[in-house]
Amino acid sequence: MKTPVLMLAAVMAVSAVQASAATVEDTDGNGSYSLEEMIVAYPELTDGDFAEMDADESGDISEDELTAAMENGVLAN
Repeated sequence: MKTPVLMLAAVMAVSAVQASAATVEDTDGNGSYSLEEMIVAYPELTDGDFAEMDADESGDISEDELTAAMENGVLAN
């Protein structure tokens, strides 16, 4: 009984990350997310949070950086 419950929990966790990622819209179509695009999806996001997420210091958040931020708890799922 524990195995199916753990499997369901894992699937739900992955789905939550994917669903959250879908809420950020790349409005300018450049393949990454600016602070302005991120704030639309996450109004509570601070400049410090954005800087923490921007691991390569490019000034934009890549899909990988967004996923990492959700997995590390920088963004709420």
